[in-house]
Amino acid sequence: MTPRLFDLSSTWHLPAPPEKVWAIIADIDMSWPKWWPRCSFAAPLLRTEPASTSQEDILKATTAYLKFKASLGYTLTISIHPTTVITASEIEFDASGHLEGTGRVTLSPEAEGEATRMAIEWKVRPTQRWMNLLSPIAAPAFTAAHALMMRQGEKGLLRALAEGAASK
Repeated sequence: MTPRLFDLSSTWHLPAPPEKVWAIIADIDMSWPKWWPRCSFAAPLLRTEPASTSQEDILKATTAYLKFKASLGYTLTISIHPTTVITASEIEFDASGHLEGTGRVTLSPEAEGEATRMAIEWKVRPTQRWMNLLSPIAAPAFTAAHALMMRQGEKGLLRALAEGAASK
Protein backbone atom coordinates (compact mmCIF):
# COMPACT_ATOMS: atom_id res chain seq x y z
CA MET A 1 0.00 0.00 0.00
CA THR A 2 1.43 3.38 -1.03
CA PRO A 3 1.28 5.92 1.80
CA ARG A 4 -1.23 8.71 1.26
CA LEU A 5 0.13 11.98 -0.10
CA PHE A 6 -0.91 14.94 2.00
CA ASP A 7 -0.94 18.13 -0.09
CA LEU A 8 -1.23 20.83 2.57
CA SER A 9 -1.12 24.56 2.18
CA SER A 10 -1.40 27.57 4.46
CA THR A 11 -1.34 31.29 3.85
CA TRP A 12 -0.27 33.75 6.49
CA HIS A 13 -0.69 37.53 6.22
CA LEU A 14 1.95 39.25 8.30
CA PRO A 15 2.22 42.96 9.18
CA ALA A 16 5.88 43.30 8.27
CA PRO A 17 7.87 43.60 5.04
CA PRO A 18 9.24 40.39 3.49
CA GLU A 19 12.80 41.19 4.61
CA LYS A 20 11.77 41.22 8.30
CA VAL A 21 9.78 38.00 7.94
CA TRP A 22 12.70 36.40 6.10
CA ALA A 23 15.15 37.37 8.85
CA ILE A 24 13.12 35.27 11.29
CA ILE A 25 12.05 32.27 9.19
CA ALA A 26 15.33 31.79 7.31
CA ASP A 27 18.01 32.57 9.86
CA ILE A 28 21.05 30.31 9.52
CA ASP A 29 20.40 28.79 12.96
CA MET A 30 16.94 27.65 11.77
CA SER A 31 15.53 28.81 15.09
CA TRP A 32 11.86 28.02 14.55
CA PRO A 33 11.64 26.49 18.07
CA LYS A 34 12.27 29.98 19.52
CA TRP A 35 8.95 31.27 18.19
CA TRP A 36 6.86 28.25 17.08
CA PRO A 37 4.88 26.74 19.98
CA ARG A 38 5.10 22.95 20.29
CA CYS A 39 8.20 22.87 18.06
CA SER A 40 11.59 21.85 19.42
CA PHE A 41 14.93 20.60 18.14
CA ALA A 42 15.14 16.81 17.97
CA ALA A 43 18.92 16.95 17.41
CA PRO A 44 21.61 19.57 16.78
CA LEU A 45 21.77 21.16 13.35
CA LEU A 46 23.79 19.22 10.83
CA ARG A 47 25.86 21.47 8.59
CA THR A 48 28.16 20.40 5.80
CA GLU A 49 30.75 22.75 4.31
CA PRO A 50 28.79 25.53 2.55
CA ALA A 51 29.81 26.56 -0.97
CA SER A 52 30.27 30.14 0.29
CA THR A 53 29.53 32.31 3.31
CA SER A 54 26.25 33.56 1.82
CA GLN A 55 23.05 32.95 3.76
CA GLU A 56 21.71 30.95 0.82
CA ASP A 57 24.67 28.57 0.73
CA ILE A 58 24.79 28.18 4.52
CA LEU A 59 21.09 27.29 4.59
CA LYS A 60 21.52 24.78 1.74
CA ALA A 61 24.34 23.15 3.73
CA THR A 62 22.12 22.81 6.83
CA THR A 63 19.67 20.17 7.99
CA ALA A 64 17.42 20.87 10.97
CA TYR A 65 15.86 18.05 12.97
CA LEU A 66 12.61 19.25 14.48
CA LYS A 67 9.88 17.76 16.66
CA PHE A 68 6.31 19.00 16.36
CA LYS A 69 3.80 18.03 19.07
CA ALA A 70 0.38 17.68 17.43
CA SER A 71 -2.84 18.59 19.21
CA LEU A 72 -3.93 14.94 18.90
CA GLY A 73 -1.10 13.88 21.23
CA TYR A 74 1.44 12.44 18.81
CA THR A 75 4.84 13.93 18.00
CA LEU A 76 6.30 14.10 14.51
CA THR A 77 10.06 14.28 14.08
CA ILE A 78 11.13 15.61 10.71
CA SER A 79 14.30 16.86 9.14
CA ILE A 80 14.21 19.92 6.93
CA HIS A 81 16.96 20.45 4.38
CA PRO A 82 16.75 23.58 2.17
CA THR A 83 17.35 22.86 -1.52
CA THR A 84 16.53 26.23 -3.07
CA VAL A 85 16.97 29.56 -1.32
CA ILE A 86 16.11 32.92 -2.89
CA THR A 87 16.67 35.54 -0.23
CA ALA A 88 13.59 37.31 1.04
CA SER A 89 11.24 35.50 -1.31
CA GLU A 90 11.43 31.69 -1.42
CA ILE A 91 12.83 28.62 0.27
CA GLU A 92 12.22 25.04 -0.87
CA PHE A 93 13.22 22.05 1.19
CA ASP A 94 13.21 18.29 1.41
CA ALA A 95 11.58 16.74 4.43
CA SER A 96 12.27 13.30 5.88
CA GLY A 97 11.65 11.43 9.09
CA HIS A 98 8.04 10.78 10.12
CA LEU A 99 6.99 12.72 7.01
CA GLU A 100 8.79 12.49 3.68
CA GLY A 101 8.39 14.90 0.81
CA THR A 102 8.91 18.52 -0.02
CA GLY A 103 7.91 21.94 1.19
CA ARG A 104 8.05 25.48 -0.06
CA VAL A 105 7.63 28.86 1.59
CA THR A 106 7.07 31.88 -0.65
CA LEU A 107 7.01 35.47 0.58
CA SER A 108 5.20 38.14 -1.42
CA PRO A 109 4.94 41.82 -0.49
CA GLU A 110 1.50 43.24 0.29
CA ALA A 111 0.28 46.72 1.26
CA GLU A 112 2.96 48.47 -0.77
CA GLY A 113 5.72 46.37 0.80
CA GLU A 114 4.69 47.02 4.41
CA ALA A 115 3.11 43.55 4.84
CA THR A 116 3.83 40.03 3.62
CA ARG A 117 1.81 37.16 2.26
CA MET A 118 3.53 33.93 3.29
CA ALA A 119 2.40 30.88 1.28
CA ILE A 120 3.42 27.51 2.73
CA GLU A 121 3.08 24.28 0.77
CA TRP A 122 3.75 20.75 2.03
CA LYS A 123 3.59 17.63 -0.11
CA VAL A 124 4.39 14.81 2.27
CA ARG A 125 3.70 11.16 2.97
CA PRO A 126 3.75 9.69 6.47
CA THR A 127 6.39 7.05 7.12
CA GLN A 128 5.01 5.70 10.38
CA ARG A 129 3.07 2.48 9.99
CA TRP A 130 0.32 3.54 12.40
CA MET A 131 -0.29 6.77 10.45
CA ASN A 132 -0.44 4.90 7.16
CA LEU A 133 -2.88 2.36 8.56
CA LEU A 134 -5.12 5.09 9.99
CA SER A 135 -4.87 7.53 7.07
CA PRO A 136 -7.93 6.19 5.19
CA ILE A 137 -10.17 7.13 8.12
CA ALA A 138 -8.07 9.62 10.08
CA ALA A 139 -6.85 11.85 7.22
CA PRO A 140 -9.34 14.62 8.14
CA ALA A 141 -8.11 14.56 11.75
CA PHE A 142 -4.45 14.63 10.64
CA THR A 143 -5.24 17.55 8.30
CA ALA A 144 -7.05 19.42 11.09
CA ALA A 145 -4.11 18.83 13.48
CA HIS A 146 -1.77 20.20 10.81
CA ALA A 147 -3.96 23.29 10.35
CA LEU A 148 -3.94 23.94 14.10
CA MET A 149 -0.16 23.51 14.26
CA MET A 150 0.20 25.99 11.41
CA ARG A 151 -2.06 28.52 13.17
CA GLN A 152 0.13 28.18 16.26
CA GLY A 153 3.19 28.84 14.09
CA GLU A 154 1.54 31.89 12.56
CA LYS A 155 0.69 33.31 16.01
CA GLY A 156 4.25 32.64 17.18
CA LEU A 157 5.70 34.39 14.16
CA LEU A 158 3.37 37.36 14.69
CA ARG A 159 4.65 37.61 18.29
CA ALA A 160 8.28 37.36 17.12
CA LEU A 161 7.69 40.11 14.57
CA ALA A 162 6.03 42.33 17.20
CA GLU A 163 8.87 41.73 19.67
CA GLY A 164 11.41 42.58 16.96
CA ALA A 165 9.56 45.81 16.21
CA ALA A 166 9.29 46.66 19.93
CA SER A 167 13.03 46.16 20.51
CA LYS A 168 13.98 48.72 17.86
